Amino acid sequence: MSLENEIVKEYSNGEMTIIWKPKTCIHSAECVKRLPEVYKPNEKPWIQMENAGTEALKTQIDACPSGALSYRMSNQESSEDSYAEETKVEVLENGPLLVHGTLFVTKPSGEKETKTKTTAFCRCGASNNKPYCDGEHRKIDFKA
Repeated sequence: MSLENEIVKEYSNGEMTIIWKPKTCIHSAECVKRLPEVYKPNEKPWIQMENAGTEALKTQIDACPSGALSYRMSNQESSEDSYAEETKVEVLENGPLLVHGTLFVTKPSGEKETKTKTTAFCRCGASNNKPYCDGEHRKIDFKA
């Protein structure tokens, strides 16, 4: 998928803007588990950031395993634009391979992307958004 066609949604309270990239989301529901008063998938808007403080929102967004959620403060660069100095790899049981840090990904098509923060790579082979995880591992009952 080309980055030019990527849907990006932004939610702002004036102090902070939450950026959500639905195509990147692996639907692990960490956002809903950590801040159910903010993230309400069955409501519109589904992100109700007025229900939590800025620090709680930052902590939750930093824990997003796919990097689908990021933020920018009104007086700073986007959190997704700052390059991490360290790379860490984490294998999720029965799920994706998470790579934390800055990555330069070249797809088979030759398209190049820079990923920052956390990137979830498919391990099950069923993703419709390869090389990235889209949560299909749950539908096929992937075990690893």
